[in-house]
Amino acid sequence: MSDNWNAFMSSDLNIRITDTGRLNGRTFAVKDVFEIKNVLSSAGNPDWLRTHPRGNQNAPVVESLLQQGAYLKGTTHTDELMYSLNGENFHYGTPINPRGSDRIPGGSSSGSAVAVAAELVDFAIGTDTGGSVRIPSSYCGLFGFRPTHGVVEMDGVIPLAKSFDTVGWMTREPELLLDVAEILIHQEESNNQVEFSSFYLEEEAWSFVEEETMNVFSQAIKLIPCQNSYYIKVSEGGLSRWAEVFRTIQGIEIWNEHSAWITEVSPTFGPGIADRFKWASTLDKNELGPLHEVREKIKNGLSSLLKENGLLVIPTAPGEAPLRNLSVGKMEQYRSQTMKLTCIAGLSGFPQVTIPFMKENGIPIGLSFIANEHQDLKLLKWVNQFTNSLKENSVKLFMEEKE
Repeated sequence: MSDNWNAFMSSDLNIRITDTGRLNGRTFAVKDVFEIKNVLSSAGNPDWLRTHPRGNQNAPVVESLLQQGAYLKGTTHTDELMYSLNGENFHYGTPINPRGSDRIPGGSSSGSAVAVAAELVDFAIGTDTGGSVRIPSSYCGLFGFRPTHGVVEMDGVIPLAKSFDTVGWMTREPELLLDVAEILIHQEESNNQVEFSSFYLEEEAWSFVEEETMNVFSQAIKLIPCQNSYYIKVSEGGLSRWAEVFRTIQGIEIWNEHSAWITEVSPTFGPGIADRFKWASTLDKNELGPLHEVREKIKNGLSSLLKENGLLVIPTAPGEAPLRNLSVGKMEQYRSQTMKLTCIAGLSGFPQVTIPFMKENGIPIGLSFIANEHQDLKLLKWVNQFTNSLKENSVKLFMEEKE
């Protein structure tokens, strides 16, 4: 398979084990952190690739998709050890964003998003710890989904911070997003399930968005079929405080996970990544207990707000994808603001879906909905209905650009 987008680490796997199943005829790619039999995983770093063995078997997620007739075409590039939201890899280069070649694709599931956006595959699997499926989906004009933490099996996946790590996926259309979910997520649904009827727009999150982006989203928000819509503040101390709680817990977990390998191998990390690992090494493990208590209060508060019928509505990212090759300092500033949005689902463990819209300049932006935990399939079914309503009312979704 020709890869003019630098999406793939390996594009010649061509693994298929059956021609029957729900995904028969569908092609997919997986982020280069999933175990695949007889394949080496790099986790975005040559020293990791050099010091780890080939896979003994397929990760359960990969095997489940193959068993349903999907065709695995390759493994995709990632930021180093998944510790970034940019998609710019010092060693392997930056995958080219098909929606704007002068812009970053977003990370760390950068190659997965690019492979789908460039129509090299029908869908792709990534991981999302701090936004690594949601952000590249937003930047590349895709539907992207981070499920409830723990509902999709993580065996055979290189970890970053286990209490946040999730498997996620991205597609060009919402129907396939749901098809994959119904294979990977096993949730019982009641025939008397309560419909989503209350929608909460987080005030601080919406303050990050500039006027043109807000105008695009406003068209969609007006079409939300709801009985009640509210602007609220979910965090008394502000989203900066939540982002700091997330960042610190994540950093401690990351250093616990990878410090032994880093100490032994002394790997070469690119700019930004090296600084982040160095910072993580300075954190105090004794902070973890009190921070988990704060995290539990955040989760309980959001759960009490959303109940069975509520959705939190936020922009997926502060805006469109940033330009490539910005300074490390500027990218860190943008990352910091982005984390104020992505930390909400991260800290709560709740499912989040992003829907792609298009600005007047042709660049995609993402609108997100967060539901209470274990409402994954209900959320994705609602997204399918809402997307159809948007199309019927001529709201410009990015998916329509290639229809």
